[in-house]
Amino acid sequence: MDLYTASQRAEIWDPTASLLDRIKISMVGLKMPRAIEVVDTCVSRLDRGEITGLELVEQLLLEELTFREDRRIRTALRMGRLNTVKTLTGYDFSFQPSLDKARILALAELNFVARCEVVHLLGPPGTGKSHLASALGLEAVKAGKSISFVTLADLIGALAKAEREGSLRSRPSMFSNRVCQADGIGDQAHGSLRGQNGSASAWRRMG
Repeated sequence: MDLYTASQRAEIWDPTASLLDRIKISMVGLKMPRAIEVVDTCVSRLDRGEITGLELVEQLLLEELTFREDRRIRTALRMGRLNTVKTLTGYDFSFQPSLDKARILALAELNFVARCEVVHLLGPPGTGKSHLASALGLEAVKAGKSISFVTLADLIGALAKAEREGSLRSRPSMFSNRVCQADGIGDQAHGSLRGQNGSASAWRRMG
């Protein structure tokens, strides 16, 4: 498979084109948009003696890898319908001194996902359950896992519809091999992360 157009190949082999221009064309063929954006800055630093040639290559690769990883995470969050993104570093543990910070950080290691365990987030409204559940979802995406967010009302509606249509047995497969979060409002403050059939599901009912 040819990565280049005919005009790009001609420019790469054009002896009158500068080396930097030929490198940029190669980056276009390799689909390295972030590296293209920063290569001029990196070359300027090289010319000033601030970095070595190997450090320039490393910087370009790190920029491109970071860009691609950020794009992967954004895409996974969008596909998982987790629109409100929260982080563990953004959570104020001093706001909830009764919360075991070490336990929450241990959850972020996601061992409970591999064990298909259930994690309940309990507490009255405004105590940060939604923040923590979203942050764990983000950690799951960073670890390369798929997630899915659904409101409790939509989940119940989808299951009820599947039951009416006689396809209820096939519905659980939509949550297979992914961390799922169900968000809803009920009379009980209750939340959980649940694993089924080798997957991990997150259920969060807000009080």
